[in-house]
Amino acid sequence: MTPAFMMEKLAVHPLTRECYPTAMGFYPAARDHRMLRARHDDNLLIYCVGGRGHVKTDVWATAVTEGDMLLLPQGMGHEYAADDDEPWTIYWLHYKGSASAVFNQYMGYREGALPLTRVGLLPPLIGRFLELMTVRRTGYSNRSFINAANQLRQLLTQIAMDVRSAQVRGQESFDLEAVQSFMLENIDQPLNLDTLAATARLSRFHFATKYKALTGYSPIKHFLNMKIEHACHLLDTSDLSVQGVSAALGYEDPLYFSRLFRKTVGMSPRAYRKSVRN
Repeated sequence: MTPAFMMEKLAVHPLTRECYPTAMGFYPAARDHRMLRARHDDNLLIYCVGGRGHVKTDVWATAVTEGDMLLLPQGMGHEYAADDDEPWTIYWLHYKGSASAVFNQYMGYREGALPLTRVGLLPPLIGRFLELMTVRRTGYSNRSFINAANQLRQLLTQIAMDVRSAQVRGQESFDLEAVQSFMLENIDQPLNLDTLAATARLSRFHFATKYKALTGYSPIKHFLNMKIEHACHLLDTSDLSVQGVSAALGYEDPLYFSRLFRKTVGMSPRAYRKSVRN
């Protein structure tokens, strides 16, 4: 448990106030481990690496098994207990800060959805939990807790990557890499949602839903970003005119292309070329 006087410092220090740990631990085969909170003031992350447990809130209930990651956000009342026959082995972590909700969203948390993700047993992830917990052996040094807070940020962003990898593994019928390769190969074409969905052999709706779940962007928005990235590359490395760059990306109207470029990059194609060549 992080001492109260240290949490007061972490809550205001510019290197920690956005996200910092308030408690952490490891419970092996935690028989009789149970908790009931009507409300809690921080976020709780539970990574189950063995056995099973049971968790419920006012709106859902779920089992937590080996390889599951559970996030209980700040303010969510909950009740949990280790299974009587196969008590869980868990790494657990409480954290808070002004940006903790942003980190939760980055890891995939959405209000109203079950905040449970199967990531599997990942030694590198376990290693990050162990590294974070070494702060308990360093006393109450400010520098140690500042380091722990930044290790926490690395842990949460690593979890976000692992969650996405788990989602990709769960979408075996959806080859995201093949779709994105098709986009790059046809960067000079005006691809539409029907064409992209056909490459994945999915309906428009299911394709768009899966694509956004895996990338965070709609497929057409992502394709536009790819086009603008390629436009930046051509403006950086070639002597093509703006009209030539527009044509190379499949836009017949260079004024329309320039408007899209400005909306995405924040400046016109000519201003962008001047900024990178001066």
